Amino acid sequence: MAATAAAPDQRQIVPSDASRMRKQGRRGRREMRRIEDSTSRQVTFSKRRKGLLKKAHELSVLCEAEVALIVFSPRGRLYQFASATDLQNTIDRYLNHTKGTPTNERVDEPGVEKWKYEATTLGQKIDAIEASKRKLLGESLGSCSIKELQELELQLENSLSSIRQRKQKKLMNQILELRDKEQKLAKENAMLRDQSSMIRAIWKLLLLLPAKKKKRMMGAWRTWRRSWPSESEGDAASWIA
Repeated sequence: MAATAAAPDQRQIVPSDASRMRKQGRRGRREMRRIEDSTSRQVTFSKRRKGLLKKAHELSVLCEAEVALIVFSPRGRLYQFASATDLQNTIDRYLNHTKGTPTNERVDEPGVEKWKYEATTLGQKIDAIEASKRKLLGESLGSCSIKELQELELQLENSLSSIRQRKQKKLMNQILELRDKEQKLAKENAMLRDQSSMIRAIWKLLLLLPAKKKKRMMGAWRTWRRSWPSESEGDAASWIA
């Protein structure tokens, strides 16, 4: 019986999927540049946009990630996707997360420059005021022109006029206060004179009374006289001496 020779393996070697995809990728690779034809550009945008939104949705579902996507078409139409309830919530979260980062510091640079400018301007104003003060005190006048000296003279004259007016007003107020005090003292002196006259008259009447009645009235007199701390009965008696 003749031996049957083994037939050669006729199976065709099929390239792997990865190799096939690489070949297809090389064949279909497109140069990354702007599509000149407006129709083709719009079609490509529509296809790529849908794929991008789909990928964003898949990423949020498969990985439980918070995804936000904003796209504006060449004509200005807005397309957006947000895995959260509101796109603004994701934007706010991003802004809060980036606070204090170098990017945020670069955004704040105009504000810093503004403060620097204001500080420099304020320093210049202070220097000018100090220089003016020294000139008014008669210092650093060597560099002043005749016009500047005349202006300083006018400022000093105005200042002296204001000082004189203020001084006169103060003096008038003091004079009025002294006059008020003088009137009050005059009233008090008149009242004391009246009281002294009354006391003298009462003392003379007491001396004319009978002895018993005089003793009783003198007791009342001493009680009343206690309200007069600076005088004594001897003083009162001396009035009628």
